[in-house]
Parts: sequence; C-alpha cells; structure tokens
Amino acid sequence: MKKLLIAALFLLSNYSYALDLPTAPPPELAAKAWLLMDANSGQVLVAHDADRRIEPASLTKLMAAYLDFAAIKQGRMKLTDVIPVSDRAWKTEGSRMFVEPNKPVTVDELLHGMIIQSGNDATVALAENVGGSEAGFVSMMNKEAQRLGMTHTHFVTATGLPDPQHYTTALDLSLIATAIIRDYPEFHPLYSIKEYRYNNITQPNRNRLLWSDPSVDGMKTGHTENAGYCLIASAHRGERRLLSVVLGANTDALRAAESQRLLNYGFQFFDSAKLYRKDQAVATIKVWKGSESNVKVGFVRDLYLSIPRGRSADLKTTMSTQQPLLAPLRRGQTVGTLTVSLDNKVLATYPLQALETVGVASFIGRAWDGLMLKFK
Repeated sequence: MKKLLIAALFLLSNYSYALDLPTAPPPELAAKAWLLMDANSGQVLVAHDADRRIEPASLTKLMAAYLDFAAIKQGRMKLTDVIPVSDRAWKTEGSRMFVEPNKPVTVDELLHGMIIQSGNDATVALAENVGGSEAGFVSMMNKEAQRLGMTHTHFVTATGLPDPQHYTTALDLSLIATAIIRDYPEFHPLYSIKEYRYNNITQPNRNRLLWSDPSVDGMKTGHTENAGYCLIASAHRGERRLLSVVLGANTDALRAAESQRLLNYGFQFFDSAKLYRKDQAVATIKVWKGSESNVKVGFVRDLYLSIPRGRSADLKTTMSTQQPLLAPLRRGQTVGTLTVSLDNKVLATYPLQALETVGVASFIGRAWDGLMLKFK
C-alpha cells in the first residue's frame, strides 16, 4: 500500500516545499483514498492515493457552496432574497430539501438545505440563481476549480449526481474545503449544524462526528453506489485545525470511524508551529531610489509549519533578500526568502514579502541613490 508519510504542499499560500522527517507511521484505513491536511499551513501530513480519480458524489456541493458564498459576499445575492424554484430544481432526484415550486424560499433556507440536508433540489435552485442555469453554474465551478489549483477535477453537475466525466481527487477536495474555511469563515459554522427542519420535515446532518467529537465542526458527506461512503471532516483543537478526507468506505459508520482515526493521528503526532504573525516585521531592509529608505518585511498572513510533535524549539531560520532592492515596492511583493530547517534538513522556503508600499523618490533622490549604487 502506497503511503506518503509526510508530503508537505503549502498550497494555501502558493508556497511549496517538501518535508521528510521520521514520525509515527500513519494508520491504514479501510477506504479507497484518504488524506490528512493541516488547514493552517496547507501541509498534507499523510495521504493514500490522493491523486486517484474518484466520483465525488455530494462532496461536489463544497464547490457549489463556495460560489454561492462568493455571490453573497460580492453583493450579487442576499441571504434574505426569495428564490424562485424551477420545475427542474423541484424534480431533481437524490437527496432532497423538499422545496416546492410555488412556495417562497430564501437563500438562507436553501443554503441550510444544501449544506445540512445535502438537498439536490436546493443546490440546483441556488445554481440557477447564481449561474443563470445549472450548466452555466457548472462552467463557473470548473473555472473556479482551476483557479484554486484543482487540476484533476471536472464537474458536470452542481449536485454530484453521477456522470462518467464528473470526477475529482482527495487532494483537490482538500483544496476546496480549506478554501471555504479560509475565504468564507463566516459561513463555515453552517457545516456544524446537526439538523435542519424545512417544510415540516426535519433531517439530520449525516456527519456522525458532529455528535461524537466536540472538536469536529464540519464539513460534508457524500455517497453513491460507485463512490462509496465519503466524508470530509474538519476539527479544531486549540489553535490547530486539521482536515481529513476519506473516500470510498463501505459503510456510513466506517467512514466516520476512519475519519476519526485520521484526525486523532494528526493531533497526536504533529504540532503546528506558528512561525510569524500576519504583518509581524521579520526584518527591516534598505530600499534604493524610494520615497522611504527602508521597508519592513515579513508575511501578509499568519505563517504556520507542521512538524513532528515536540520539535518546535529546534527549528532554525535563515533569511536572504534581494540586493539592491529598488523602489517602487507594493505591499505583498516578494523581496527575498525565508528558509526553515530542522536537523540540518530544509523543511520549507517561503517568499519574504514587503509589508509596506514604497513609492519612488524624487528625481534628485533617485539620482543620488543611483550614484551611491555605482560606488557600492
């Protein structure tokens, strides 16, 4: 059985590195494919067949929700908007919220029905509202998948109903799940709601871990005959957040049990070291031909690194910067690199970023610095 003890991919921040340090062997799960990610750092801690093409079933609704959340945040749709339910949405097969064509339903109600009840009817109603049609919405889903780096994914439906050309991978699913947590934290609590009642019908969330593990606060289940039983689970303990992806288990109970094993393994054997806070100045470096003579450098988001438990104090960092560094500079611009090592092994190399915008100096200032650079 192929195992990746630690395949570290810093996907969330467009950083990349490989980590190869000894730790406890991961559990072997009864599933087709699985993956465990540190959601803070973006590192994949352990994986099995993470690039295997699979049928995502209702896990597809993570991407559907991501686009719905974007429409709300961009002001193209409001939670209070009343959405017309088409006959097509009403007749969509599979799991249902039980919307009705002539009964008013709000965006907020539809989001609850899609996320908690996994309603295909709710998903199609929202897709038609945001994309004009389900086909238009699916086109948006595929474009967003490419933007997020989901290079082994292709959507045909908004719901996850089976189609030979509807597929993804465990790794790609981890990207969309972490993107929801990162980009739309205000909507993430929807995934922790245990049941929802609509049209006098109460349906439970199918994520069993919401009842058995208080640290679990999402995210989504999926099931078809070909896909098997699938679960993406997010868990938050202290400052750490882990995300497990388990695909193709044989039963509902098994997908929950195997997801729990994977989460427990990650919390037990790894630490998430917070290297630097967002906007914390790592150093101040010289700027030439600029309106300011120096610029503070660091990172524009919190910087985390997952390592074997108990090794945080042993990390070593080295920094290199562009020389000479010339204005103009924009906030977030790469101006150097920070390298992190442990036991003389390089764990990660991060782009060091300008924390301030620096404009160009006056003509006299640029001329003077140009003269100084010639002598330098």
